[in-house]
Amino acid sequence: MRILLITLLSLPLVLLGLHQVQGMNHKADNMSMSQSMKSDGMKDEGAMMDSGTIKKTDMMKEAPMSMKPTYTRPSDDELKERLTDLQYRVTQEDGTEPAFNNSYWNNHEDGIYVDVVSGEPLFSSLDKYESGTGWPSFTRPLVPENVVEHEDRSFFMVRTEVRSKYGDSHLGHVFPDGPEPTGQRYCMNSASLRFVPVADLEKEGYGQYAELFK
Repeated sequence: MRILLITLLSLPLVLLGLHQVQGMNHKADNMSMSQSMKSDGMKDEGAMMDSGTIKKTDMMKEAPMSMKPTYTRPSDDELKERLTDLQYRVTQEDGTEPAFNNSYWNNHEDGIYVDVVSGEPLFSSLDKYESGTGWPSFTRPLVPENVVEHEDRSFFMVRTEVRSKYGDSHLGHVFPDGPEPTGQRYCMNSASLRFVPVADLEKEGYGQYAELFK
C-alpha cells in the first residue's frame, strides 16, 4: 500500500519532467531551424549581392568613359581680367575689329591659330591667304568640328557667323567667295585668335599639328 501511495505521489513529478524535456527539445529544434534558415538566407543574399556586383561590374566595363572636352570657356569675370577690351568686345559681344589694323591680317609666319578664349585649335597658316579685306582669311578650318556656323541677320544682311565650339567665341563670318580648293573665305577677327608659331606647338600642347609643317 505504501509503495502504491509513493508511486501515485511521484507520478505528477515524472510527468512534469517529461513535459520540460519535450519543451527543451522543441526549443532546440526551433533554434536549429532558425539558424538553418538564417544561414540559407545569408547564402541567398550573398548570391544576390555577388550577382549584383557582377552585373554592376559588367555595366561599368560596357559603359564608355565620357570624353570631356579639353577646352573650356572661363568665367566672365576671368575673361574681363584676361582679355583686352577689344578682345572681349569681339568674342563676347559679337564685335568687329578695324580692317588692316589688327594683329594677323598680314601675318605670314607658319603656325596655327587658336581661340583666344578657350585655346581650341581653329585655323592653320597653311590655309591662310591674302583676301585683300584687311582681316585674316582662311580657305578652311584646321579642326572643322571646333568651328560652329550660325545664320546672322544683323545689320539688315544675311550672313553666316562663325563661332568656336567650346569657347563660344564670335570669330567672324564665312563667305562663298574664296579661292580653290574650297571656294570658302573664313574672314576672322584677329582679336578672337591667338597665334602659336610652329616652334612653340610642342611646348604649348599642340604637338600633333607640327607634322603638318614638315
